[in-house]
Amino acid sequence: MQPLALPRQTQRSGLVTPVRVLWISMLAFALVLAQAVIAQARPESLAPLAEKISPAVVNITTSTLVEGRTGPEGIAPDGSPFEDFFREFQDRNRDQNRPRRSSALGSGFVISEDGYVVTNNHVIEGADEIQIEFFSGEELPAKVVGTDPNTDIALLKVETDAPLPFVSFGDSNTARVGDWVMAMGNPLGQGFSASVGIVSARNRALSGSYDDYIQTDAAINRGNSGGPLFNMDGQVVGVNTAILSPNGGSIGIGFSMASNVVSKVVDQLKEFGETRRGWLGVRIQDVTDEIAESIGLEKVAGAMITDVPEGPAREAGLKAGDVIVTFDGVDVKDTRALVKQVGNTSVGKSVRVVVYRDGATQTILVTLGRREEAERPVPAAMDGGEPPESAEKEVLGLTLTVPTEDMRSELSIPDGMEGLVVINVDESTEAFEKGLRAGDLITEAGQQKVTSLKDLDDRIADAREAGRKSLLLLVRRAGEPRFVALGLEEAE
Repeated sequence: MQPLALPRQTQRSGLVTPVRVLWISMLAFALVLAQAVIAQARPESLAPLAEKISPAVVNITTSTLVEGRTGPEGIAPDGSPFEDFFREFQDRNRDQNRPRRSSALGSGFVISEDGYVVTNNHVIEGADEIQIEFFSGEELPAKVVGTDPNTDIALLKVETDAPLPFVSFGDSNTARVGDWVMAMGNPLGQGFSASVGIVSARNRALSGSYDDYIQTDAAINRGNSGGPLFNMDGQVVGVNTAILSPNGGSIGIGFSMASNVVSKVVDQLKEFGETRRGWLGVRIQDVTDEIAESIGLEKVAGAMITDVPEGPAREAGLKAGDVIVTFDGVDVKDTRALVKQVGNTSVGKSVRVVVYRDGATQTILVTLGRREEAERPVPAAMDGGEPPESAEKEVLGLTLTVPTEDMRSELSIPDGMEGLVVINVDESTEAFEKGLRAGDLITEAGQQKVTSLKDLDDRIADAREAGRKSLLLLVRRAGEPRFVALGLEEAE
């Protein structure tokens, strides 16, 4: 049996055979059907969606008492010919020096029929009075339940006898680049307004540790802050928070905090009036190609511990130099992913942390503390004996020496902390490119302490013997630690 194929045209007449005509007809029909399906997937109007969700969107007006301007007292000295003039000026403007009220506008949305309202923290921060205007025109005063400056989210509450229309959070993880979204709010104080666009990007970070923004080209302007970003099912997938603009107006680059972040914050604010994030108690940095090679780690992933101050991690046995590869059963991609995952884990939960240490992995059970109660970490002091006699050595593009007492005082090196002080960096070397500078203190090499120049020579020899192309250094500057891997070619 011959496979189906398009027959050739007859050479004599140039006419198309009936089979070919049928084939072309079927293809045309398929194209028309595909266009019809696309047309059905994209509604002709978004009016039904806007009508459905508008009643749950609110305008927010805040009022703050601002101190009056100070008068021109002291401008003219006593006895000056201008004294009477300035006294008259003060009397004329005395009312302007009194405390006055300043108003600001924003947006929000109702998430429960009993009156919980979500908005941005910066919309209501410092406000003495908060007024909520509903789509129906009704106005109600609101009180603050709790705020989270880290994600710029605030939870408000209004009291009402009648149940309020509300909207629900959707799963922001299902939002794809190219999906249609609708932003609603109170742009520039113009009242309820809707704009439509698409999801332009996902997982954007602006400045916070817990950032997870959806980028959209739906028009967002001042006054839209705190308003909802809806998917086409009428679910909130983001809270409109910021725009990127050279002139203060929308240029199609807006950012909405993802609903999966917001919903967790809102649940904690509703239950506790504050956030309660998990705290591991480590300082970390990303694993680079050089760092992975220097410690024998096959995959460039995870979060490398640079310091372990007093806290849950130290109590559990985690150490500087460990690479956290798995946290609570989830592979760690990088430091940002770890910070978010730890913060989203319940305070007091015991989690299994898999670390890479000394060429092998091991699992350590850590009971998390609470981030908000953690004190600012203080660099841990390292035990060491009396420093040997001062000497200098040039290696890896660095000129190093054991710190003298004067150096310790000048560089504020804590008592008991040992290492090698960088007194010069060759600007043509890798060390300079990676940010090492005079005054840095190298406390570890090859994940072992160094207290003398001989210790460093031994670490370089060990790394070469193990076939390493680079050496991992723990560098401290003003007490802040970080790991840097330098190529051993510099030590030739």
